[in-house]
Amino acid sequence: MIRLPRPAPRTAARAACLGALALSLGACVSNRAATTGSIEPASVQARHPIALADAPRNLDVFVTGMGHVDPRQADDVDAFLLEFRRYGRGVLVIEVPRGGQAPGPAVARTAALLRERALARGVSARELVVAPYPVANASVAAPVRLSFQRMQAKVTSTCGLWPNDLGVSDPAVDVSNRTHWNHGCAYQSNFARQIADPVDLVRGRQEGRIDTISRTQDIESLRAGKDPSTTWKQDGQASVRSQVGQ
Repeated sequence: MIRLPRPAPRTAARAACLGALALSLGACVSNRAATTGSIEPASVQARHPIALADAPRNLDVFVTGMGHVDPRQADDVDAFLLEFRRYGRGVLVIEVPRGGQAPGPAVARTAALLRERALARGVSARELVVAPYPVANASVAAPVRLSFQRMQAKVTSTCGLWPNDLGVSDPAVDVSNRTHWNHGCAYQSNFARQIADPVDLVRGRQEGRIDTISRTQDIESLRAGKDPSTTWKQDGQASVRSQVGQ
């Protein structure tokens, strides 16, 4: 009879511990989840999110020698007043400069004309406030400034930040195959500035009225086997066909 050597007590205990550890790890394989808090946001929207917040809206009206509002600036003022009536919160402030290069009478005349224009465009007198502001640099033009508060869409992060070097100084960052932190910040900022109504970023608009006459004509044309698209002629050009009905 061949007798095998009996394992040493220490070796047997070590083997038993390894076996128990393997069984415990195998039982958790199906429920295993990898979590980490060190991964940076990968998408541009997550890295530079757009938020809605109240912020000031300003319009500088530059004073002319005669103190009148030229047609170019008058159009800007009318659009600004319309925006205040639609989205403004609180009062419309007419800030008048004190000091600077603009003559005093011209500044006062410009501010008075702006107040009269605001009243004529539907802004009530209780919504208008005239206040002075000091001119920091007397060598530059000091405009009459219109301002009010409104909800705006803005990027919460700051553009132009470079927390990591784009070169080869950090191998861990170089091999991560991720975009740099500032990537997409300018795009998000420009997109937020183009939003006319910030509420559109939160929810869609209600469905508008249906053109029942046009819809009925298109349905009748389809039933008669006719092309429901619209055909019209432009001056000096061939006929143009709309593909909306196709």
